[in-house]
Amino acid sequence: MPRSNGNGRTALVKIHEHEKLCRIMQKETFDKIEEVKLRVARLEKIVIISMTMVMTAMGTTIFFLLNLLTK
Repeated sequence: MPRSNGNGRTALVKIHEHEKLCRIMQKETFDKIEEVKLRVARLEKIVIISMTMVMTAMGTTIFFLLNLLTK
């Protein structure tokens, strides 16, 4: 017969409840990690596109300035 801790709950029941809670918390944590991964990927795309635009603008400006110097 399983031992009781005084309030009628066995140690096995407590362990199962704790494992269930851990699985729920682990799923929530993994979901949050996936959400953060998606946000980081989105920010990486924004940074890369922004840097490409800045470099293109700088290149165009340098090109026009060099054309003005050679005239």
